[in-house]
Amino acid sequence: MSRTDTKLAALRAAPHDSLRLWLRLLSCSNLVEREVRSRLREEFDITLPRFDVLAQLDAASRDSVQGLTMSELSRRLMVTNGNLTGLIERLVQERLVSRAASPRDRRTQIVRLTKKGKTALDAMTPVHEGWIERLFGDLSADDRADLDALLGRLRDSVRVALAEEEEEEEEGES
Repeated sequence: MSRTDTKLAALRAAPHDSLRLWLRLLSCSNLVEREVRSRLREEFDITLPRFDVLAQLDAASRDSVQGLTMSELSRRLMVTNGNLTGLIERLVQERLVSRAASPRDRRTQIVRLTKKGKTALDAMTPVHEGWIERLFGDLSADDRADLDALLGRLRDSVRVALAEEEEEEEEGES
């Protein structure tokens, strides 16, 4: 048995492996996020949340969606509407996004990427992708595919567990 095989076998048998794995995922995520935040600030004078808003609006427009409601945008970004309001206001002031009342419901705001916002995002996107490619550079294509598949399974597992907990809570309230 090789040293790597021995180490893997020990990890599989170790107690608290789910907790350790979650901490490893969190550590990797934090390292990548910290580096991307820093590079966006240094090279483009933009924050990661602002970049994320522009990217989500661009993705929506590619899906033939004409803007996103504040609620949809907050759901996609996994933040509260309250956290998003000030951010959108600053992006509107810089003319990177536009915001208008929905024709169906005047209380609902629709946010869209402006031409200036699209131009700015298009300048950042290939550079951003290059950073991510370099950060993941030691992983082979097969490693990346395996990791993607495993993370997809983990996401599904988390969703199932959360749905089951929600069902149990509803049954307990009945």
